[in-house]
Amino acid sequence: MARFFSRAKGGSDENEKRAESPRAIPEVAAAEYSSEEGVVEEGEDDLHRGMKPRQLNMMAIAGAIGTGLVIGTGTSLKFGPGSLLIGYALMGFVVYVVMVALGEMGAWLPHKKSFSGYASRFVDPAMGFATGWNYFFKYVIVLPNNLTATGILIQKWRPDINVSVWIVVFGIAIILCNMIHVSFFGEAEFWMSLVKALVIVMLILLCFIIALGGGPNGVRTGFYFWQNPGAFAEYSVIVAGNNHVVPGDTGRFLGVWACVVQATFAYLGTELVGVAFGETPNPRKNVPRAVNQTLLRIVFFYVAGVLVLGMAVPYNSPLLLEATKKGTSALASPFTVAAQIAGVSHLDDAVNGLLLIFTVSAANSDIYLASRTVWALGKDNQAPDMMKRTNKRGVPVPAVALSSIFIALGFMNATKSAATVFGYFVSLVTVFGALNWIAILVSYLSMIRAMKVQGVAREVMPYRNILLPWGAYFALAVTALVIIFSGYSAFIPHFQVDKFLTGYIGIPVYIINVLWWKYFKKTKRVKPEDADLDTGRRA
Repeated sequence: MARFFSRAKGGSDENEKRAESPRAIPEVAAAEYSSEEGVVEEGEDDLHRGMKPRQLNMMAIAGAIGTGLVIGTGTSLKFGPGSLLIGYALMGFVVYVVMVALGEMGAWLPHKKSFSGYASRFVDPAMGFATGWNYFFKYVIVLPNNLTATGILIQKWRPDINVSVWIVVFGIAIILCNMIHVSFFGEAEFWMSLVKALVIVMLILLCFIIALGGGPNGVRTGFYFWQNPGAFAEYSVIVAGNNHVVPGDTGRFLGVWACVVQATFAYLGTELVGVAFGETPNPRKNVPRAVNQTLLRIVFFYVAGVLVLGMAVPYNSPLLLEATKKGTSALASPFTVAAQIAGVSHLDDAVNGLLLIFTVSAANSDIYLASRTVWALGKDNQAPDMMKRTNKRGVPVPAVALSSIFIALGFMNATKSAATVFGYFVSLVTVFGALNWIAILVSYLSMIRAMKVQGVAREVMPYRNILLPWGAYFALAVTALVIIFSGYSAFIPHFQVDKFLTGYIGIPVYIINVLWWKYFKKTKRVKPEDADLDTGRRA
């Protein structure tokens, strides 16, 4: 700890060692890149690049799919299928832009320090510090969230066993999984992600067949529900047992915005493959491939999924409205509601069992992402030295141990209902995740500006996307609006302190971290002419 608080000013060693070689002969970081182009080697106390390309690709396709899509869409669908589709399409575009921006940086200047490393390198070490710890906080908070959801799902069959028991059982299992070599983690995530992808395909096809009249009731709905009861519903919220409705165009606009915010939560974690880049061989080849897989997931799983939902379930269905009160269970899924309306029985048990794969996979990824993030902070001298240590298998054991401690937050269920705790965590995580997207986009735009000032043509990058750089400005603006207005529900129908705090507490935490590190380390903004565009480049 003494070494941690006595580092030289500026934070990152990389930021203090600017390349002095000519632009034509870029510096390559020692012990990172071998003579074989694009192949990365491991140094002492380093992660191992044991993640297979197929594992990374499958994680990109389905790794981040969770309860936000399978269950959370029910809360949004009650505002109308048009609102739901707009919310998921808009945020789908935003998250794809975030991914291609990350892909361009990761393919051209690959490193193992995740998003915080790019923020330190191109913006300010203080922003890198805040980004890294924000990302860490996000996943150690969502970790007990997912374990709580796992316990709630199992209570459908064993209501006599407390949720806390399942938090312990599955918590121990995922800790052990993360203590083994990354290839084992990658293999576990590969198969769980494959199951998740198949489940989503099954549910989408089910709703599509129902909408075409293939259900037991034989009713062909098509887009009928878009006309009756309609595509857009007025915003409504239940407070203290009373249903409050915001009438007119204002209510319909708030309904669309509610879907945008919920879609943001559903898409959170898409950037998880960006953390896995650090343990993937030949990043210049595999990073662009994994990034492009996210487009398939966004278009088919999310956009197509909410489209067929709007065809199979009317937003004013009593079954749907009742399902939104069920918390985290198969009965809360709008896909289950679609089956019930069509006359398909006993789907809830099957969906409940399959949802366990979603929550366990998410919790498993949470420890992985949190530990790799705090490891990267240690490598950038922004966390205690202990955090950057790895064992002979390349596993950052101290970082995994620190991340695992936060499983204990799940025991808050002893005093609060599981559903209430779940709601608090969801509100916190949405802002934390959106701030991570902001950091990625600002880092990318700062890199582009540095390239322009230093006379480096964008054509030298091994991977480029036609949506950039202009798309990054649009995505940055939309994400900023989501952060600023994500806590709108705290003011309807009257001010509610708990919703306001959980909706916005992430913002002051982030800002305080930036200011504290700038004051403590006296860091300065990285000027475009001084930005490091050499370390990690192809020699």
